[in-house]
Amino acid sequence: MSRIAKNPIPVPKGVEVKLADGQISVKGPLGTLARAADVNVEIRREGETLTCHALGNSRQAGAMSGTMRALVANMVTGVTKGFEKKLSLVGVGYRAQAQGDKLNLSLGFSHPMVLEMPKGIKVATPTQTEVLVSGVDKQLVGQVAAKIRDARPPEPYKGKGVRYADETIVLKETKKK
Repeated sequence: MSRIAKNPIPVPKGVEVKLADGQISVKGPLGTLARAADVNVEIRREGETLTCHALGNSRQAGAMSGTMRALVANMVTGVTKGFEKKLSLVGVGYRAQAQGDKLNLSLGFSHPMVLEMPKGIKVATPTQTEVLVSGVDKQLVGQVAAKIRDARPPEPYKGKGVRYADETIVLKETKKK
């Protein structure tokens, strides 16, 4: 069995967990998340904690028990605290502006890019060169942040482009004669 799956998941006050035939749903102060449970994993509620147990001794069941534990823990964290990714725009004239559920990006192309945010994702721009992507679903927040970064990934010579705030870009040396 996975060592990760052995750790119980604490359920804070104000969080409601429903375990129904193959579905797990978590409802908290920030929203509701639902996911299909794996058939090889049994999720049990024991008081104020959740535990994941592999059904059988197969490698697949052991691996999925740790995966399901991590996914359920992220669901609980998402509905209580939420997740956030911070991106920064590096380059002359690179700007971002949030307008409701749309993000306008000026990244040196001949036209501005307008990205539509999916339901459940909030985008904010504290400054013109910072973008904050937040939401309750960790996977969706990461996917939207990656999509924004893919609009203009950092280039290796000057480091211009969209990067994560904690990302370090290793710059290449220019060609010498």
